[in-house]
Amino acid sequence: MNQDQADGHSFMELGARIDRTNELLHRMLAEVAKTPSTHAIFVDAGYLYAAAGRLVAGTEDRRAFDLDAEGLIDALIDKARTIFADSRLLRVYWYDGARRRIHTLEQQSIAELPDVKVRLGNLNANNQQKGVDSLIRTDLESLARHRAISDAALIGGDEDLVSAVEAAQGYGARVHLWGIEAAEGRNQAEPLLWEVDSQRTFELDFFKPYVSRRTVTAPDASAPRPGRDQVRFVGAQIAATWLAARGREALVELLPGHPYLPGSVDQELLVEAERLLQYSLRGQADLRRALRDGFWDHLQTQY
Repeated sequence: MNQDQADGHSFMELGARIDRTNELLHRMLAEVAKTPSTHAIFVDAGYLYAAAGRLVAGTEDRRAFDLDAEGLIDALIDKARTIFADSRLLRVYWYDGARRRIHTLEQQSIAELPDVKVRLGNLNANNQQKGVDSLIRTDLESLARHRAISDAALIGGDEDLVSAVEAAQGYGARVHLWGIEAAEGRNQAEPLLWEVDSQRTFELDFFKPYVSRRTVTAPDASAPRPGRDQVRFVGAQIAATWLAARGREALVELLPGHPYLPGSVDQELLVEAERLLQYSLRGQADLRRALRDGFWDHLQTQY
């Protein structure tokens, strides 16, 4: 074979390789075109409770209002389905805080909802969330990096979320900030508003069906003071209900803290006991101790 023939053969091989490469690229692009877009909703529950509570109930104190989380999550999913019309939902991520990361009854009920993943940070002594922003960043970045989502709807307002937005965008995901109408001023940090790909604000009418102020019925002041044994028995009753709802895993996490209860659990215990007794235990240190003793006695017999 002379040099001209060799050169011609090499060009033919090169052309064949280019054709094969182009064919592979066309196939890959065709597969990508067939793959549906995917979106996820990321909810900073601390922001949602505070902003929605202030807007509808006039308070940020969670104890002062009820939130129909299931109904609200369904409404958010429906809204996302409308906005991301050609996309499918991966899931809703619900970020909240809890003492020692032990689910409250409300958080457990949310975790049991379909298509919902509850992720918990800690609550400090001032009931401030710790570690939630880093959880959001970790999930956003991981899902974007693995091409699990193309769009992220983020409900939050903290400036610390800017790094989470940048991380997701760095892998090609689009981040859409959803906010809650503020009674006055803004409830979302400006640097966060600057970084996202789009912004949307939900108004009072959207949240009204899902937020309702609690009506507190004061215990009868003339009711006789219950005895310690009665209060202790009520504590055991509440412990049985708590254990049935939470399961043994929650019990194992709770026991090392004996004789102290996480603030959220202690508050639920007090409120439920007052409801059952129809008597206020505020300022009744001896009865509060009897209540906790009854609660712990039952749990320890079940371990």
